[in-house]
Amino acid sequence: MTASSQASTRGLKVRVESRYVEDQSTPSDQNWVFAYLVTIINDGDIPTQLIARRWVITNADGQTQTVEGPGVIGEQPRLEPGESFSYTSGCPLGTSIGSMHGAFIMRDDDGTSWEAEVGVFTLSTPFALN
Repeated sequence: MTASSQASTRGLKVRVESRYVEDQSTPSDQNWVFAYLVTIINDGDIPTQLIARRWVITNADGQTQTVEGPGVIGEQPRLEPGESFSYTSGCPLGTSIGSMHGAFIMRDDDGTSWEAEVGVFTLSTPFALN
């Protein structure tokens, strides 16, 4: 697993890069905070809109949590062919290492809904995996 991932579904590319946010983390309280930058690129031939998201978060103890909801950061971006959308969000974790993956639920202009894969990426403090 790496701190970044890239996946492509039906011409929609999803790239993610994560990083540890030391100044918001309190390891003594078993709380590590990670930020992740998501970039979505419509390399397909038709417009599509991000309607919802689903994240599966796994900590180092193997415990998983699924987070679902409408849009991302309060938005439901519509992407024309060739357009991209980026956003940053965060994830608190009860261990210093974990991972995330998931999907974006997309809807084309004709009403067709489908899922764009978000590949697995690592959440890790610096040097935790070395």
